[in-house]
Amino acid sequence: MTSFVIKIPCSSANIGPGFDVIGLALSLYLDLHVTVEAKPSSQLPFNCAITYEDQSKSVEQISLDPEVNLITRVALYVLRCHDQRAFPVETKVHIVNPIPLGRGLGSSGTAVVAGVMLGNEVERHPDNVAASLFGGFVGTYLNELKPEDVARKEIPLSETPEPPMAIGHYRKFNWAPEIKAIAIIPNFVVPTANARNVLPETYSRADVVFNLQRAALLPAALGSSPPDPDMIFLAMQDKVHQPYRKTLIPGLTEILQFMTPATQPGLLGICLSGAGPTILALATDRFTEIADRIIAQFASNDISCQWKLLEPAQDGATVTYN
Repeated sequence: MTSFVIKIPCSSANIGPGFDVIGLALSLYLDLHVTVEAKPSSQLPFNCAITYEDQSKSVEQISLDPEVNLITRVALYVLRCHDQRAFPVETKVHIVNPIPLGRGLGSSGTAVVAGVMLGNEVERHPDNVAASLFGGFVGTYLNELKPEDVARKEIPLSETPEPPMAIGHYRKFNWAPEIKAIAIIPNFVVPTANARNVLPETYSRADVVFNLQRAALLPAALGSSPPDPDMIFLAMQDKVHQPYRKTLIPGLTEILQFMTPATQPGLLGICLSGAGPTILALATDRFTEIADRIIAQFASNDISCQWKLLEPAQDGATVTYN
C-alpha cells in the first residue's frame, strides 16, 4: 500500500488591475490524503472511493462520485491522457477542505490543480504536470489557442484525450516580506458565471489604459521593501471588473472608497479576491482593526463575515509520502 498527502494552496486572482493575469497563492490549503492499495480487483467505480471533510462550513454539496467530483474527474483526465481508464486498484481519496466554495478564493482552481497532482502521482509522469502549481505572486499569459481548445468547456472522459501542450507561461514576482493578506469572507456565494455576466463586452480605451498603467506598476510596488502604501494603493485600483460587480456585493463600493492608507494605518491596498465576494486587504499591521472595519460595513448591509490572516504560499502544491 502506498500513501501520500497532496497540499494545494488557495489563490486570490485578479489582484486589483490584474484581471485574469495576476494571482497570489495564499496559506490556506486543500489537503488530499491518498492511499493506493494493490488488489486484484475493485468494486469501486473507477477503482476510487472519495470521502470529504468540509472545514469551511460551506452549504454547497460536494459530489463523491469519481466521475463528477472535480478533483477526481481531472485526475481521470490525466490518467486517460496516458491510456489508463481508471485509478489503480484500490485508490481512496480523503479530501480535507478549509477553503470556502464560491467566495473568490480559487476553490475550483485549487481542485483542478489537486486533480492534476493526484493523476500525476498515481500515473507517475511528472514531466507532464502542468506548470500551474508554482505558488507565490505570479503573472501569467496564454499563447493563442486553437479553436477546439477555446471551445472545450468540459473535461472529456469518453475518449483518450490529446491535451493542449505549452499553452501558457508565468513569471513569479517578488513579494515584500512585511505584507500580509487579510481575507474578509462574506457569508454568501457569488457564482463565477454571474460575476462574468455583469462585465461588459467592450471597454473604453481610457479604462484599458488605466488598468495597464497600474498592472505594470503593481509587481514592483508589492515587491519593494519597505512597502510604499501610497504607491501600492494607487497600483491596486481597477476599472475593468470591480465597478461592474458592485451590484452583486452590497457594500463593496463603500469599502473600496473609505478604506485607504490615509484613513486606516497599516493598510496598503484593497481589492476583490477573484470574482468575490471575498475582499482582500493587504497590510503591514493593525490586521484585526482593518478586518473589523470592513466586517462592520458588511454588517450594515446585514451580511455576516469571517476573516483570515494569510501569507503568500511560496511553495505552491506539494506531495509528501508517508
